[in-house]
Order: sequence, then structure tokens, then C-alpha cells
Amino acid sequence: MADIHSNQGTGTGAKTRSRVLVEEPHHYKVIFHNDDFTTMEFVTEVLKQVFGKPTDEAVVLMMKVHREGQAVVGVYTYDVAMTKACQAMAMARDEGFPLKVTCEPE
Repeated sequence: MADIHSNQGTGTGAKTRSRVLVEEPHHYKVIFHNDDFTTMEFVTEVLKQVFGKPTDEAVVLMMKVHREGQAVVGVYTYDVAMTKACQAMAMARDEGFPLKVTCEPE
């Protein structure tokens, strides 16, 4: 992004350009962790409702959590990742499940 600044006070009236470097935001993985109480059906529903996953993808991710102990269910900017993780855990708490969702840098 170029920014044009006037050299006020120099008497030249010349304009200079300076570049502002914009970095891509860091991305964070949202990870679901397996437990012995949260039902597979509930995990699938959270993946559909909170993460917008189609049913077939939600089932694949749920089975990965079940079989491997955890799975990355999405990668987002920090604010989005934290919001989705909190929404998922709030849904779980409302239903009495101990679902654990964490976020870590990609």
C-alpha cells in the first residue's frame, strides 16, 4: 500500500512515497480432543453447526477424533479460531458434555 506524504515545512513542496508492509495474520488450528463421554452424534452436530461442515466431512472428522484421539477441524485467524472453539465448548457444556477444544498456532 503506498502512502503519499507532503514534505510540509521544507519549502520544496515535494511529495514522497512510503510503503506500508502488511503481514498476513497468523493462523490457528482448532483441535477437537476425544473423551469417553461426548457422543459421536453431538461432535458431528457441533462440526456442522459451528464449523459449517457438511455432514459427510463432519462424520469423517468425528471418526478421526474418535480413532486418533484428536483432529484438526479447521484453521482460522486467531479471533475466529477462539470464537469457534468457545462456541463449541459452550454448546457441549449446555448439553453436559466435557468436549475439549483447543487452538494452537499453525
